[in-house]
Amino acid sequence: MARRLSRSQDGRPAAPVRIVHLGMGNFFRAHQAMYTDRAPDAAQWGIAAFTGRSLGIVPEMQQQDNLYTLVVQNPEGNEYQVISSLSATHSGTDVEQLLEYFRSPELAIVTSTITEAGYLPKPGGGLDADNPAVQGDIEAIKAGNLAAVTTAPGKFAAGLIARRDAGAGPITFCPCDNVPDNGEMVAHVVRDIAALVDPSLPEWVEENVGFATTMIDRITPAISVEALQAITDDTDIEDPVAVATEPFTEWVIAGDFKAGRPRWEDAGATFVDDITPHELRKLWLLNGSHSLMAYAATIVGRPTVYEAISDPVVSGWVNQWWDVAAKHLPLPADEVTAYREALLERFGNPRMKDQLARIAADGSVKIPIRIVPALNAERAAGGEPIGAERAVAAWTLHLRGVGAPFQDANAGALAGLGDGTLEESVEKVCDYLGIPDAGARASVLVLARELEAAAV
Repeated sequence: MARRLSRSQDGRPAAPVRIVHLGMGNFFRAHQAMYTDRAPDAAQWGIAAFTGRSLGIVPEMQQQDNLYTLVVQNPEGNEYQVISSLSATHSGTDVEQLLEYFRSPELAIVTSTITEAGYLPKPGGGLDADNPAVQGDIEAIKAGNLAAVTTAPGKFAAGLIARRDAGAGPITFCPCDNVPDNGEMVAHVVRDIAALVDPSLPEWVEENVGFATTMIDRITPAISVEALQAITDDTDIEDPVAVATEPFTEWVIAGDFKAGRPRWEDAGATFVDDITPHELRKLWLLNGSHSLMAYAATIVGRPTVYEAISDPVVSGWVNQWWDVAAKHLPLPADEVTAYREALLERFGNPRMKDQLARIAADGSVKIPIRIVPALNAERAAGGEPIGAERAVAAWTLHLRGVGAPFQDANAGALAGLGDGTLEESVEKVCDYLGIPDAGARASVLVLARELEAAAV
């Protein structure tokens, strides 16, 4: 009979908690937790991970001493790794426990994977202080009810107040979300809410809080029933909280860690002074092609990344998009070419069952940063960015109910964009995305009609 993981038989002893993580999703456990586990000083750097608004997988994690199996799905077969870096797991609603970690001088880093929307930023940067939940947190903190906060910015502010009052010393925020310049985004949010809750807090933040910016890259779909069964068949372990991922992984980091950090560079992370070129390369080439396939390939009946890239027509669309993006990346041409070749190999891994419907969610915050900048830049240069315009055309049809099911955190702001004639939808979508060029709009309409005609 298959057994469950336990520290008495698997992994290593739990390390002291020096990192708190918000957002205990699959990507975090396949990426940052893995890098921490592989660091040569891992025994000194335990992670306390918090879920979102519910217990989630916490009971299952705690049943196996917060260990889990990382399944690396190589084309030739699975590789299994027991990850030991999570020393504690908690519900995201357990704010009092979060505050206790903030009060500890041992805590050095706060990492997070809560998506851009989770930081509650406003357009143009900074905190959306008009958000009712944010307002509620500000009132709770001012009243001294630190544990009553519910939002990530509220938790950050409450945690920093608790840390300051405990004299626990400096700390660094290291967001790991797929957002350009995520460190500055979080810094802006933290500074804004600090000023709103306590006039004396911003000065303490300036002196004691560091912010790191990261570029993260590893495809991590939901684990399949087949992969879970393979763990049992191959290792005699039953692990309901296992994570499946691809062989490729990359983590680029820039920033100041005021209270130290694990030796992530010895586990494969890269530390740089300027992260922007690396961010754009990944955001446009990987994430941009993901979004293109999520909207366009599902229209023609290709539900997974592997099936999409295996279709010569869809593969051609992807390469057309890459041709546009490559012209505007501040990187050597040979580096861009090598990354494109690596992406084709990654997308073509038949053992990765990455559902495009999952990738299609929240296009309102993805298309503007993954596709539109290169589209507008190419039009401004006098070019015709067909590959980028096809992605916008496909998203327009997505808003009209064609292809992958619609799911978007900003659904209210998108209301009506898919209504009316196709021509009217294209105009409204281009207005929403900030695509002013008349030629681009005409091209998007033509491509939308072609995709609509090819729908299955």
